[in-house]
Amino acid sequence: MNLILPQGYEPHLTIRQTQEAIKYIRDTFQKEFGREMNLERISAPLFVEKSSGLNDNLNGIERPVSFDMPALPNETIEVVHSLAKWKRMALKKYGFQPGEGLYTNMNAIRRDETLDNLHSCYVDQWDWEKVITKEERTLETLEDTVKNIFKIIKHMEHEIWYKYPQAVKRLPEDIFFITSQELEDMYPEQSPRERENLITKEHGCVFLMKIGDKLKSGEPHDGRAPDYDDWQLNGDILFWFDTLNCALEISSMGIRVDEISLEEQLKKAGCEDRKNLPYHHQLLNHQLPYTIGGGIGQSRLCMLLLNRAHIGEVQASIWPDEMRNVCEAHNIYLL
Repeated sequence: MNLILPQGYEPHLTIRQTQEAIKYIRDTFQKEFGREMNLERISAPLFVEKSSGLNDNLNGIERPVSFDMPALPNETIEVVHSLAKWKRMALKKYGFQPGEGLYTNMNAIRRDETLDNLHSCYVDQWDWEKVITKEERTLETLEDTVKNIFKIIKHMEHEIWYKYPQAVKRLPEDIFFITSQELEDMYPEQSPRERENLITKEHGCVFLMKIGDKLKSGEPHDGRAPDYDDWQLNGDILFWFDTLNCALEISSMGIRVDEISLEEQLKKAGCEDRKNLPYHHQLLNHQLPYTIGGGIGQSRLCMLLLNRAHIGEVQASIWPDEMRNVCEAHNIYLL
């Protein structure tokens, strides 16, 4: 069982107060996020047809939950892993223009997840996507967007402090930018996770850029699907989380692949057969808008702002009885 049990842990809010705080954070954040990022909230699917190619295979090994449907006898239906490709299709379908975007409440099941303090088989996040021009596919656009998201999260910290001063976690004043190759050069003997912890502990909050391609060591910092993020224009927002003595990823995001980077990344990943899927075919034929997008974990954000030791304190999910019992013995009450 993978579990961190902080000594002397106190949640500061009762379970009912925690539920109230969760609702407040979710309601307040999404309104401010949509306003500051110029995003409209839209409805999104829980599942998609496998043949569409719209589901994301994340790092390439997770198995989606799938089922059949009498109305579609020759089709396999998959519960979404994320909505990265679907959102891009939706931006075209709904006629969004450069500078405009959408966000949605995305719920997913990740059956192969290893359960611990930070990981659940149930995923809840704000998935967002915004149309940009080809000229805006730059590091400057990426970094400006990251800074804006960081500012919104910082503002939420102040909102929570006014309402729950005894429970809020204090966040750093700025975010530090570094590439995965620069990080490997700094700590060549450490694992990717150890590198993340070292740099995030030093700076408090980090945007770790350029994830997915192989580094000088011959290995990528982390796996990324080849058909949504451009591996040269993406990254993760990480906060140092003292409660668990580790880096906490709040968001994975990036400028999405164009026709050139999609070709290159499919070849590197050995997935060139995907070119014939509807989404990939449209993208390669210049039929989809250029976009930037990502996901912000709802439960992860609540966990960060309320300084909770386990994601199960802010999210109702399934946990092994042994984990529930051990957590409760250490003042960690899973929903």
